[in-house]
Amino acid sequence: MATGSANLEVFVRDALGRGQTRAEITRVLAEAGWPAEQVTLALSAYADVAFPVPVPRPRASLSAREAFLYLVLFTALYISAFNLGVILFEVIDRVFPDLAVARYNLASSRETIRWAVSGLLVAFPVFLWVSTYVGREVAANPAERLSPVRRWCTYLTLFIAVGVLIGDATTLVYNVLSGEITIRFILKVVVVAGIAGTTFTYYLRDLRHGERAT
Repeated sequence: MATGSANLEVFVRDALGRGQTRAEITRVLAEAGWPAEQVTLALSAYADVAFPVPVPRPRASLSAREAFLYLVLFTALYISAFNLGVILFEVIDRVFPDLAVARYNLASSRETIRWAVSGLLVAFPVFLWVSTYVGREVAANPAERLSPVRRWCTYLTLFIAVGVLIGDATTLVYNVLSGEITIRFILKVVVVAGIAGTTFTYYLRDLRHGERAT
């Protein structure tokens, strides 16, 4: 696989050096069976400027600082999403209490909400700040969109979101087949789907935007 990628980079460099257009190179490689994403990445390694030889762009590299920023960013995202879900679940339980429970434990609910609100008030501002900071760095240096740690964290987030959505849908189908559908249950399903679906949609669009930008 590494040899194939190296051959692709050499081909793109030589083709650009011989004056071939990017559209023509993309067409030929597509006909040869190369995936569009690999072709885009190979072409993005060279700046689209007028010069006799291909001009390389600065390559994204993995650094401890970069890994730290993205790990903090996505960890804050997960904590924020979890605590938001806990708060909404508790609100639903209060508005639509489970009739099978003889006595609703209000003290326990308040404690749970306090912890969830505390986690959200701490994690969400961290997420916003790091997200803004990383966004400025990416805007100043678009090559950072190709950062391996950024892509790994993003795809991991998409994977988790898809897993949550599948589990949410499976739970819904199970309860429908069991005849145990209540407003309380439906609202909780909507909350989980809303949080996971929003996260999935946002980062999928971010990935696609990054691929187009590079």
